Amino acid sequence: MTTIELDIAQTIGIAAVLLVVGDFIKNRVGLLSRYFIPGPIIGGLVFSLIALVGHQTGLFTFQFYDNMRAFLLLVFFTTIGFSASFELLKKGGVGVALFLAAAVGLVVLQNLLGAGLAAALGVHPLIGVAAGSISLTGGHGTSAAFGPLLEQAGAAGALPAAIAAATYGLVAGCVIGGPLGTLLMRRNGLHTSGLAAGTPAAATATAAGAVDAANASTARPAAPASMGNSDTVMYASILIAVSIGAGTLLVNWLKGLGITLPSYLGPMLVAALVRNIIDWRDSALPLRQFEVVGNVSLAFFLAMALMSMKLWELAEVAGPLLVILLAQTVLMFAYGYLVTFRVMGRDYDAAVIAAGHCGFGMGATPNAMANMQAFTAVNGPSVKAFFVIPLVGSLFIDFFNAVIITGFMNYLK
Repeated sequence: MTTIELDIAQTIGIAAVLLVVGDFIKNRVGLLSRYFIPGPIIGGLVFSLIALVGHQTGLFTFQFYDNMRAFLLLVFFTTIGFSASFELLKKGGVGVALFLAAAVGLVVLQNLLGAGLAAALGVHPLIGVAAGSISLTGGHGTSAAFGPLLEQAGAAGALPAAIAAATYGLVAGCVIGGPLGTLLMRRNGLHTSGLAAGTPAAATATAAGAVDAANASTARPAAPASMGNSDTVMYASILIAVSIGAGTLLVNWLKGLGITLPSYLGPMLVAALVRNIIDWRDSALPLRQFEVVGNVSLAFFLAMALMSMKLWELAEVAGPLLVILLAQTVLMFAYGYLVTFRVMGRDYDAAVIAAGHCGFGMGATPNAMANMQAFTAVNGPSVKAFFVIPLVGSLFIDFFNAVIITGFMNYLK
């Protein structure tokens, strides 16, 4: 078998091409856009299918430069740390805190269910975690980030399993969200207190208008310079670089004390500390720059992770994975009905949030928004739902999910 070795420049170049290919395919296949499948995932899967052909035929295999992936992972999780503002959590009020608590509770249950079923089905418990909050609450980005770490811990096939589970979750979350909201509304005789359903004003209240209101009421002062200003970009780069450096020192120091943490966790915690110190001092933050850097690093990381994925390892865990995912779907529906709806107040807003939580807990925030938009377009608006879910989804859940996943990994490896 011929081994095709790629250096750092060639690896990055192929990843860049796959980003373009993925977006090209996504824009031309409506099903992929409808379920918010990320372009880097599509492009990376195309390449991994080529690698699968080479492996199965015995003709060729690829050897990539992997160190760049590790650095991109540090950058991505550092930007996640900068989003963890406890001042914004406080400003969001009781509703945001309650939904965050419900979301964190689901994260724990997803991992417990996944690990327990995996062990019962005779596969590594970390495969169950890959089909738990990593892929479902976390999505494709978290799957690509943690998949290789799970494989290093002994769970062969964890990366393709997590990617497959994340893709399943995007679809399943959209499928069960509407029926759950409808069931809650009919069982409890609920009605919106807002505008009439189907009116233009109602559509605005259920979508962009509500989200804009949420952003306006919680936004930190942005860095005064524009996006293209080199000083602002440099400010963001310095904060990210310092957080990565200090975070890796923290990880190494704790390792010397006998406490082992994954390399990404130190920078993420340091970034969260820096963010909250800056919030406390009421200083400006380059939030847009953090978002751009995080998105770019994640896109390249996803493409690199997916193009190096060994799809042939998925066959070994396909059966147990399907059983776990079906059980996770039942868990999400039951949790939304029994927990999310009750925690959020047992009213119409709570029903909309429960429907959104299905998309959020099984896929991603855009899926939650799609669920709620479809539901409220028929039944009436819910400003609270469109305030709470995007805030928790964009600012908080990734931070808490990463910490909880790390705990499960350390316990189960």
